[in-house]
Amino acid sequence: MKKVLLEKLKESLQAVLPIGSIILLLHFTIVPMPLGTVALMIFGMATLIIGLTLFSLGTEMAMMPMGAHIGSALLKSKSLALLMGGCFIFGFIVTVAEPDLQVMSTQVPSVPNFILLAGVAAGVGLFLVVAIMRVLFRLKLAHMLIVMYAFTFALAVFSSDYLAVAFDASAVTTGPITVPFLLALGAGVAGINGGKGSEEDNFGICAVCSVGPILAVLITGLFFDSSSSGFAVETSAAAESFGELLHIFSVGLEHAFLDVLMVIVPIVGMFGIFQLTHLKLSRTELVKIGVGIFYLVIGLTIFLTGVNEGFLPAGRFLGESMGKLTYNWVVIPISLVIGACVVVAEPAVHVLTRQVEEITNGAISKKMLLWGMAAGVGLALGLATTRMLLGISIWWILLPGYLLAVILTFFVPSIFVGIGFDSGGVAAGAMSAAFVLPFTLGVCESVGGNIMIDAFGVVGMISMMPPITIQIVGVLYNLKVRNAKRAQAKPVASIHEKLDELL
Repeated sequence: MKKVLLEKLKESLQAVLPIGSIILLLHFTIVPMPLGTVALMIFGMATLIIGLTLFSLGTEMAMMPMGAHIGSALLKSKSLALLMGGCFIFGFIVTVAEPDLQVMSTQVPSVPNFILLAGVAAGVGLFLVVAIMRVLFRLKLAHMLIVMYAFTFALAVFSSDYLAVAFDASAVTTGPITVPFLLALGAGVAGINGGKGSEEDNFGICAVCSVGPILAVLITGLFFDSSSSGFAVETSAAAESFGELLHIFSVGLEHAFLDVLMVIVPIVGMFGIFQLTHLKLSRTELVKIGVGIFYLVIGLTIFLTGVNEGFLPAGRFLGESMGKLTYNWVVIPISLVIGACVVVAEPAVHVLTRQVEEITNGAISKKMLLWGMAAGVGLALGLATTRMLLGISIWWILLPGYLLAVILTFFVPSIFVGIGFDSGGVAAGAMSAAFVLPFTLGVCESVGGNIMIDAFGVVGMISMMPPITIQIVGVLYNLKVRNAKRAQAKPVASIHEKLDELL
């Protein structure tokens, strides 16, 4: 246990220190921050490291086994109605409870909060059913994604004002608790389904589920007129004393704890029902899962507190200050680096990369996947800030981006398609909501951009890039395999040639 904990701590340090170092470097060079804000950020770094360590441990002990057990139980029941109903209810309840979505739904103009919330939740529930049916009936993920995104952009022509909001809504529905559970749920169903191609079936659940919220918002937009509206992100005031710093973080802990419980309780409740009716797991395994849930709740609570109270005010201040510089173009290269570092600090990203490495037996390494996602998210944030500075329509980025992602599905192994699109949903998590969004909002306000048009869309763009970069990694992987096969064949030919020469 001690060894595992030290490994998780090492991973957490590697994830958090880069983004913290960049913020401090900017503070000591071009955009000095108030000392109170710096103090909050440094304290936030410490809590991030502790929280991410406990979260990673809890996910492995509880969330992944729970998802796998429920997935296999649903399929073993041999009841299609139970499978579809269970998936829809789970998807709906967990999405409604997602704190980031609740915050965002209050900011969308002209659409009542409960209508948008219910629509997005229904979209996730419905497409979770579709995702499980895909695994069950062995439908090709690439073909499904082509049809779904073609329909999405066709619908967006009639609801264009809501395009950026729709992709952001899709991104915020995949939280750090739900993603590991969905991944494990898919793995459980794929494992029982078995047979050829089951390895590829482990992935693609998040990819399909992400389309539901997009369509829900676009359809809602057909019935409501859009209007300009402010988008407020609350930030903590700079701490004037150590006592005030502790007060800010204690209040943040309370709010984060309630947010985590809102998401974890429905999952644990569903698991409890399945335990009583189908699973009948041993007491030892239940105790292990219970301890894992404890680690997960405490870890994620501490992590979210560090993000919201430490990194959020720093992100807002940096964005505003850099946007006001006479050479504000510097925000573009800095955004590239910030985006790459932010995705490395996302808890769910480490869950995905670890699962990919295990399922592929190391053929797709965690490091290779992480570098691909970092490059994609860095490029996404760079494009987002460029769009704000130059006033470029989001259509010119999202449409070509997803078109390229879909085209790449024809040139990579099927497993890279699922991993790539799943990575998109995973990349936009807590750090994106509490650091990247305030950062871009600050830039947008300082350069006089339209908040509704220019600030929205950045989280959706972050979700767009990993499918492209991961599939490019898949193309390179294909080339590597082909070259390896050729290299194995060459020595045989050369030996025969040498024998001919000697004879």
